[in-house]
Amino acid sequence: MILCTTDEIPGKKIVATYGLVRGNAIRARHVGKDIMAGLQTLVGGEIHEYTKLMGEVREQSLDRMSSEAKRMGANAVVGLRMSTSMIMNNAAEMVAYGTAVKVEEA
Repeated sequence: MILCTTDEIPGKKIVATYGLVRGNAIRARHVGKDIMAGLQTLVGGEIHEYTKLMGEVREQSLDRMSSEAKRMGANAVVGLRMSTSMIMNNAAEMVAYGTAVKVEEA
């Protein structure tokens, strides 16, 4: 599955458009990780626990979007975008969305 943020893929021709696809995941923070993150804010620097958490939820969203595109018969997603929002105090949602298409060599 080709995932692309642009509306076209260099060297490829879009031969079919299937429509909007999306994948989302919601993750909650862990109390133990919150304590470690709180300590990290005292000394500064990257909060690795949250970086890992957001990386996992991003990959899960992309995987779900790709699966939806495959079910439609697509081999690529163009115009890929990602968005995140807070669902509640300790939980965030990540959404990946784009247009499912079928591409061939140009």
